[in-house]
Amino acid sequence: MTKEENKKMFGLLGKNISYSFSKGYFAKKFEELSLKNHKYVNFDLQNIESFPDIIDKISNIKGINVTIPYKQDIIKYLNTLDKTAKKIGAVNTIKFTKRGNLKGYNTDVVGFEQSIKPLLKKKHRKALILGTGGASKAIAYALKKNNIKFKFVSRNPSSKKEISYENLDEKKLKKYTIIINCTPLGTFPDTEKYPNIPYQFITKNHLLYDLIYNPEVTTFLSKGKENGATIKNGYEMLQLQAEESWRIWNA
Repeated sequence: MTKEENKKMFGLLGKNISYSFSKGYFAKKFEELSLKNHKYVNFDLQNIESFPDIIDKISNIKGINVTIPYKQDIIKYLNTLDKTAKKIGAVNTIKFTKRGNLKGYNTDVVGFEQSIKPLLKKKHRKALILGTGGASKAIAYALKKNNIKFKFVSRNPSSKKEISYENLDEKKLKKYTIIINCTPLGTFPDTEKYPNIPYQFITKNHLLYDLIYNPEVTTFLSKGKENGATIKNGYEMLQLQAEESWRIWNA
């Protein structure tokens, strides 16, 4: 048996993820806990169809985190889903059970909910969720759980729950005082990009939350801050969801 085969393997599944937080975070965690037989790697796949082949080649894999763009696509490869992940329809954590089954969880909910709660005030009762991908579904679930009404903002609205960027005006922004960016716009290295919303109507009553953590202050957050809004990036959410993943893998 090789040294690699003797290790407990964990990893991150995504596309173009060399920038990712997770690998460094868990490498540091394993070092601090003196877990020399643990290893965390990136599964950087150009298409999700390669997933079964990757898994077949690696022995002793215990858990995987899932990021953009596979949080929904991964579900068809899993044996079971935890009830929260099933309700959300998106998975960001996979546990390999003792029986060899793959079970999907969503720890984004925990990370988002715990990180935004201290910032919420009475005036924050309605939210706009920018983007409709896998991450946005976890955000919607957390908002609903906390009795915050929301609308998705999409370039191509496909239901009553969604509105277009063109429909955002002063009246809407006065009503929706939480704005959450779930799109990748503004992520390093394309830091000059940002969601196309009417920033001139942002006020000190607004809370702008960006799931992006690199850069620390995106253009989206910077534009909000200029108008007096409270801002928060996704770094704490990432830390909290990573810790929740670790708890699930070791439960």
